[in-house]
Amino acid sequence: METLVSDYLGELIGPFVDPQKRVFIGYLGAALVIALSVQLIGSRATLRQAVRDLFARRVWISASALGDYKILLINQAVMMGVAPRLITKLALATLLFEALHVWFDGRTILWPAAPAWMIAGLFTLCLFLLDDAAKYLVHRALHRVPLLWCFHRVHHTAETLTPLTVYRTHPVEAVIFALRSVLVQAIAVAGFLYFFGGRAELVTILGANVFLFLFNVAGSNLRHSHVWISYGRIIERLLISPAQHQIHHSLERRHHDRNFGAVLAIWDWMGGSLCLAERGRAFSFGVDDGTAPRHDLKSLYLTPFADAARILMRILTSGMSSMTGSFLFRRRRRSVVGG
Repeated sequence: METLVSDYLGELIGPFVDPQKRVFIGYLGAALVIALSVQLIGSRATLRQAVRDLFARRVWISASALGDYKILLINQAVMMGVAPRLITKLALATLLFEALHVWFDGRTILWPAAPAWMIAGLFTLCLFLLDDAAKYLVHRALHRVPLLWCFHRVHHTAETLTPLTVYRTHPVEAVIFALRSVLVQAIAVAGFLYFFGGRAELVTILGANVFLFLFNVAGSNLRHSHVWISYGRIIERLLISPAQHQIHHSLERRHHDRNFGAVLAIWDWMGGSLCLAERGRAFSFGVDDGTAPRHDLKSLYLTPFADAARILMRILTSGMSSMTGSFLFRRRRRSVVGG
């Protein structure tokens, strides 16, 4: 029992001391410095006013924020049981590596003698691009596929945003993103190990992909906050700003299904879902579907399953009706032909 509790606490605290995680304390500190600078310079607030606004009770201990904390605590326990049962990056990468040997008859077709620094840089860039594109595609699917939206909706019921809102995800969505990560990393690792003579090393800072490190240091945690930071119309066509992600959480219908990207905005631009930040923020966060937002455990964990079951029943009923109609049509047609 003591070991289980110790493991749980270790997993709970782990992301705050791991530079590979967004809520690493160093990234949170960088976000705080940026947020204070925006308040002090942009809003001309005093330090006392800036601190009071950033740590406002209406944000950090709201019903929505308390829902975030409950999900964080519960999901950690759930994923400790689920994660070991998912396929691992190593296992999938090995399968893909062996498949490449079969498909290409054991021949590497790219430059096996390329310099190590070049391979490391290329691998780091390719993994970053593949990972970011996959995040965009999965996120878009979570919005566009009704069955998946039932679970992703939990994240969007947040009415106040804090850096911990990133953990406001239903376990089903958490599993989907875990599998996405495994698939992306396995593809990149297997591909580079095969095509570049067994070399696949990341360029890192503190153990984190250099691109993600820079993104996180630049204030990625402010995406889930009430601090409005826009990068300007030119840069926001390339990178997703905190303001653009806040637009993604907007209640207003004109903002629905916009800015699915994680780091790069080019995927949204290509997919027609890019929305640039306007001057100032004048909208609320949440879901506008005619239901009152609720942050109790039943609504956060069980309601998504009930909603998904209703959708599945409609699909099955519709499918059965179509099959029955098609069968009757064929019977009727045969009768007419036979007559």
